[in-house]
Amino acid sequence: MLWLYLHFPHLLLDHIRRSHEKQQALVVVEGSGHKVLQACPVAQSQGIRSGMRLKTAISLCPQLQIARADQQQETRILEDQARWLYRYAAYIVLVSPDGILAEIGSLQKLYGGLSAVWQTVEQGLNERQLNAWIAIGHTPLAATLIARSGQGECTADSGHIQRTLGQLPLLKAGFDEKACQRLQRLGLDTLGDVLKLPPKELAKRLSPEVVVHIQKIQGSRPDPQTPWQPPHRFRQQADFVQDIEQSQGLLFPLQRMLQELEDDLCWRQQDTDSLLLILQHRHEEPTRLRVRTSGPEHRAEAFLKLIQIRFDQSPLRAPVMAMVLSVQRFIDREAANERDLLGTTQDLNEAWHTLISRLQARLGSDALTQLSPQADHRPERAWSASDISRHSGHKSSDDFASLPRRPLWLLKGPQPITEAPSEWLSGPERISGGWWDGQRVHRDYYIAKLNSGQLAWVFHDARDGWFVHGWFG
Repeated sequence: MLWLYLHFPHLLLDHIRRSHEKQQALVVVEGSGHKVLQACPVAQSQGIRSGMRLKTAISLCPQLQIARADQQQETRILEDQARWLYRYAAYIVLVSPDGILAEIGSLQKLYGGLSAVWQTVEQGLNERQLNAWIAIGHTPLAATLIARSGQGECTADSGHIQRTLGQLPLLKAGFDEKACQRLQRLGLDTLGDVLKLPPKELAKRLSPEVVVHIQKIQGSRPDPQTPWQPPHRFRQQADFVQDIEQSQGLLFPLQRMLQELEDDLCWRQQDTDSLLLILQHRHEEPTRLRVRTSGPEHRAEAFLKLIQIRFDQSPLRAPVMAMVLSVQRFIDREAANERDLLGTTQDLNEAWHTLISRLQARLGSDALTQLSPQADHRPERAWSASDISRHSGHKSSDDFASLPRRPLWLLKGPQPITEAPSEWLSGPERISGGWWDGQRVHRDYYIAKLNSGQLAWVFHDARDGWFVHGWFG
């Protein structure tokens, strides 16, 4: 088997920087807040280094932004990266707090070679603005050790991998301090020195735990890995070093999160019609915005426009320290009914759902109604007002060609006319019904032009005479 390991040396730092449009000096400090753990390139350019005391770093850069290390937060961020990598590799293993292991031996034919797999991973890292050290090994532990040393290369050559492993100092080879001291007393300074010893000699001089560690590096002892499966939901979080006071400041990270949602939905071949946006405040309860669309949707641009409308209607009631985008409802995507020669869809449902979604976001979900047909031939009873349908089917022009012509403007009730129309254009169309509820009608409908020049939908009732029931434009 062949394994690829991704080591993220600045995972929390990269995550925070992705949510800020302007790149400023930023460091991650340990939980106690006294020591710098990670420093961004801007901070490094001003002389700040990992391991430096925070007071010294602030003296070098008074405007320094500070974030505290959080193990739960780092675990969540690592799962986000695993979810992305799962699109390219099915066998994923999370190695907390800063690594992901993937089996890639079975992917070489799919991607067209090992270099293509490597390039695909590198391209994804660049798009996500993440720094990672990548390495390949024939065992999980070998790939892990090479990646963490920063010496990984795109090669599956066993000899090259063994030489790289052999150059690793004992500490970087994963031995604890006690084991390192014991090995150094034996005159062993690198992993290569240790691997040269015969197995029987290793068993005599070293503890069983150290022997097991060496055997897992070499592959002579099984090292089973538990695969990770992504949960059937989407969740992205943006964390801010400084609280955001205006909704305009949320649009940059929000656009990135929605783009990742679009990519995730396209990979799933699914849509959604419901988003939950949670704005976390420092001293108040979170603000929860439920954003709904009138039908299945996946485009980041459409979601962003709806959220902007909600922001315009409801300004932030408190500064925002973090923002969470969550999706738990997924809808299987249906193929477009009609496509032209270039593959462009001609289905108007997408434009319809976009319009309705924006109107509902601006006016309210209960502000719009639509006309729904009823099983009754009488025009005044053949329709009713109902809620907007979230899933409207596509109808072709052939479905409407066989239907009789009807005016868009139907009067609340028929109005009598005293003069006969000047011109008859179509008809008669006989409508007879209503015997079941005591409201029986027996009418002959015509499309006619009145003496005033208006185009009307008129009917003749056998008992009461002529009436206008609607107008054509």
